[in-house]
Amino acid sequence: MTSARLTREHSLWQETAAPAPGAAALTGTKRCEVAVIGGGFTGCAAALRLAERGVETCLLEAGDFGEGGSGRNVGLVNAGLWLPPQDIASILGGEGARRLVEPLGKAPGRVFSLIEQHQIQCEAVREGTIHAAHSPKGLDDLRRRHEQWAALGAPVALLDAAETRERSGSSAFHGGLFDPRAGTINPLGYVRGLARAAINAGAGLHAKSPALSLLREGNGWRIDSPQGALLASRVILATNAYSGSLLPGLPKSFTPISYFQVASKPLGERAARILPGRQGLWDTGRIMTSLRVDAAGRLMLGSMGALYGGDAALSRRWASKTAARLFPELGPVEWEAAWAGRIAMTGDHLPRILNPQEGLYVPIGYNGRGIGPGTVFGEALADFLAEGDDTVLPLPLSREWREPWRDLRSSAIAAAFRAYRLLKSL
Repeated sequence: MTSARLTREHSLWQETAAPAPGAAALTGTKRCEVAVIGGGFTGCAAALRLAERGVETCLLEAGDFGEGGSGRNVGLVNAGLWLPPQDIASILGGEGARRLVEPLGKAPGRVFSLIEQHQIQCEAVREGTIHAAHSPKGLDDLRRRHEQWAALGAPVALLDAAETRERSGSSAFHGGLFDPRAGTINPLGYVRGLARAAINAGAGLHAKSPALSLLREGNGWRIDSPQGALLASRVILATNAYSGSLLPGLPKSFTPISYFQVASKPLGERAARILPGRQGLWDTGRIMTSLRVDAAGRLMLGSMGALYGGDAALSRRWASKTAARLFPELGPVEWEAAWAGRIAMTGDHLPRILNPQEGLYVPIGYNGRGIGPGTVFGEALADFLAEGDDTVLPLPLSREWREPWRDLRSSAIAAAFRAYRLLKSL
């Protein structure tokens, strides 16, 4: 790496992913049936599916594809959501839960199918993921999750401490829940691959084309960009936690939280005992920690919160302490890169598909599960717009949603994360 600073404006994935496809900025006035705003998992999956179904589609991305949360993701392709199935059923009811849980349980399979179909270069490894118990109470929670998923026929396995140590390389965990449906990818490589496939399928994709305004005009929509305008009958606003002020009131529908990652320099043989099967891992801590090793042998640690300290000094110190706790035999680790992204959280940990005005659809609130749900929601919205049948959607459309005390919660959460990181770095 040539950067003198550890902290990166975007993520390490930008230097390890396959190049982005060429996509010119929008110029002049262009018409299409469906406009997609946002070139992340959801937007690119939707544009690809719409183009494959013969729907004239254009996508606007403010920067480069995956520049927001998608390209800053940990890269764990997990099944389901933050909540276990029965908790979802208690909120949505049995049929509502089935409608959501079933496609999201199959989400990793869909992601890896797209990767294979379009030959996406994204370091794809489908060897499962491990949800690791950081405490005895955490193991109790994993037992409950295991029972619920197993009741639905999912091939999940509950690991004891010894099995978790063998798979993770760490003796710090009390057990784990192994899900063979899941895996890991370079998330930015995946987004870029979806974008390339969408272009090849006939969708019009435009990078460096921020949507400056979104206005209802006649029976359709007008989206202005710095050098042009897009006129569309219907719009998918797929910007999630990076929505800004484009749609008034939308930021109030979720609570934004930060998630940071710190990556080591390639460790060579020193990394051989860390996750030897190349599964991804995250723990049951209330302020969770994620762990994986990339294709180059870099150890990647992440957690909730922003990067703290000049050049992420506090976050690096936390990473060093965490690495030493999990892998005491590893020795000193030199950190090569640090970055952070935003997650859209909801109070009940469930996503939404908002339909605030006719012809405008806003999937939002993946609660830290962007890859699988983002892909599924993008494709489902595409099918809905192509067919007009809302039963293909994993959730019913909602006219609006407001997170109570959103600003206060966001500030309190950020302060808690900072205090926790300071405590764990001492």
